Amino acid sequence: MVLSRGLIGVKRVSWWYVAVWVALQQIDLGAHGQRMKDNMYTPVNGAHCFRRLNGTHVTGCSCKCSECGRSQSPSNGGSVGVLHLINSKADIDFIVQKHPSPPYAPIVPPALYTRENILRLRDEAGPYVSALVLMNNASGLEQFSQESRCPNQYSGLAAGQQQQRCSVDQAEDSWNPWGSGLLLEDFPFPIFYVAGVAEMEKLLDCYEKFNAHDLENQHQRSLCAIEVKAFMSAAVSTDICMRRSNSYNSLIPATKFCDPLQGKNVYATLFPRPIVPEEQRVEGPERIVLVSTRTDTTTMFDGVGLGAMDSVVPFAVLVAVAHFLSQALPSNDRNVLFLFFNGESYDYIGSQRFVYDLQTGAFPSRGTQTKPISMDNIELMIDLGALDNLTDLHVYHAAPQPMATKVAELLRKINQQFGFGIQAGQPVMTTNLPPVSAQSFLRENITFPAVIVASRPANRFYHSIYDDQENLHYRYGNHSRKYDFTQLEDLDLGDRSDLYGKDSIQMRIRNASTLIGMSIYELLTGRAYGQRNGTNSVLIDEFLHCFLESADCPLFRATVKPDTPHVYPAPPPRYISVHTTLTSDATGWTYRVLGLLLGQKVENATKANCSALHLPYQWMAGYGGAGECRRTTQNMSLALSPAFMNETYDFTSYRYSTWTESTWSEMSARIFLRPSPAHETLTLSIGIVVMVISFVLVFLINSRSDVLFNQGSTSSIP
Repeated sequence: MVLSRGLIGVKRVSWWYVAVWVALQQIDLGAHGQRMKDNMYTPVNGAHCFRRLNGTHVTGCSCKCSECGRSQSPSNGGSVGVLHLINSKADIDFIVQKHPSPPYAPIVPPALYTRENILRLRDEAGPYVSALVLMNNASGLEQFSQESRCPNQYSGLAAGQQQQRCSVDQAEDSWNPWGSGLLLEDFPFPIFYVAGVAEMEKLLDCYEKFNAHDLENQHQRSLCAIEVKAFMSAAVSTDICMRRSNSYNSLIPATKFCDPLQGKNVYATLFPRPIVPEEQRVEGPERIVLVSTRTDTTTMFDGVGLGAMDSVVPFAVLVAVAHFLSQALPSNDRNVLFLFFNGESYDYIGSQRFVYDLQTGAFPSRGTQTKPISMDNIELMIDLGALDNLTDLHVYHAAPQPMATKVAELLRKINQQFGFGIQAGQPVMTTNLPPVSAQSFLRENITFPAVIVASRPANRFYHSIYDDQENLHYRYGNHSRKYDFTQLEDLDLGDRSDLYGKDSIQMRIRNASTLIGMSIYELLTGRAYGQRNGTNSVLIDEFLHCFLESADCPLFRATVKPDTPHVYPAPPPRYISVHTTLTSDATGWTYRVLGLLLGQKVENATKANCSALHLPYQWMAGYGGAGECRRTTQNMSLALSPAFMNETYDFTSYRYSTWTESTWSEMSARIFLRPSPAHETLTLSIGIVVMVISFVLVFLINSRSDVLFNQGSTSSIP
């Protein structure tokens, strides 16, 4: 009995050592397996196309459920396709007609990223395409716009009319003649944009080494492939997605498939508005001139796109105009409301919400402790549209409007007086208006006193990744150390070619903003501006630098406290996005810049004194960086479509913007070598043989365990 128990004990100890050894081997193999995986896959950095929805349609890109998996956990794969470089339409024919080793991931240069080619890859080559890669190559590129020829076509004043409306079929009657409309299409595969030179070399080197030769027989060898993870949760339309989110949220809290596009408008008044008690917070006879533009932009790809010409230029013009009037006009019986709308790229989200708030007495918010403003308080609205050609301004209005004639006359008169070199013709009355915020007001009342200042379309890169500083031919002058950008500029200094060169964008914006500022000055006062000061070209130079190149810039640093750490040197994104707990960078910087440029400086105020006063007094670094106190007038208002305020809203009515953005869990891309069928067969065969041998060995070891693990233990019998 003792001998038997001893043998059993030896077997148990031996098996325990074997189990520990096996576990350690598995851990070691797991570690080596992770390193092997890292060697198999090479990550690729870039930007993803993602999905947006409105009341009736879905747009954007997503990989299929069967490819990406709903959970998007790291173990789930993505859309996998063999890389195939598209240099001509013949390469597209190869995928459509031959496709020997599908699915493919075509690599498309921007010159071939046309509506015809991309829709052909989607519709004709759909079964053989699982992803698409857009390569960055702007060399020789003449046009590149994925926006519709008629931006916001179904939410403007002319929606539903048969005459005097923007035409997507006739470029000459459109506001974006170079638009392909791909931004409004739905793609059942991910589209991945690669911008970095090193990242492009990864793809092209891999393609040239493994895929570029013997295309007809490429299925017989291992090929370079890309895996793109970009599964979008939303589908069908905003209405379906929101109801689906609400139903799931009742079962699983915080479950969302899409979120409404949402941001903040920024506004400021030329003069402070009086604070009134709550019981006196009723509409009064206040007279207001509204001057507005938009601040947002958009592209097909997440986090890419500066919107330099489409929105930064009018944005800069209005900031310069506001600064000019704050310096030139110390008082007036009419106030000026400067409004910077957000979300205008998506059916005028910001302006629609602003009009809704005016109609319901919700603007400004009660927290401002000022009287509400209604549409009746607005005597005139001057809306700045796209200013693609700053030397050729046009004035538009939708109904007979005497102020339109007055504005056009002032532009011509002042230009002739100061020699700005800007043409301004007769006002144009039409319902085919540019895609501007004033359309939200005119839809409510076509006789609303709105005057639009814009130029004819000339931006061949509207709402695209290439509407950047190069599109403006902008070069940073960096003269803020020598010249104070918070002061007006002497027009007798000439064209400042010593600072920026000939025909610079800085001087064209300065001339246009000065012309518009002087025109508004004369409208308000009834007399011409009597000095030879204009908007500041150094301020404009710094503004463009901040929003196009780096937020770590002198202008932005002057708007925050002196001891504030430097921010990341990249331009702030201006896509409206969705609700977050933090204010977006672009909105925050706009708010602070207006505080600096429009705020009234409080002399001899210390930081402690200024902080004790609370809002609207703000302590900021100022031009010199030493710190100064300013009484500010700027604030924010919500830019969320009124459609999401009403639970019974009809999402197919086109009354309000209904845009939402899909949620996602992971977006990534990586390349790897996809084995040939013969290699896969060999690997499977070896795996089966190893499995069979393992089963046999385990059987033999188990059947002879009493011999193999008998270590000759002995015991003495008492």
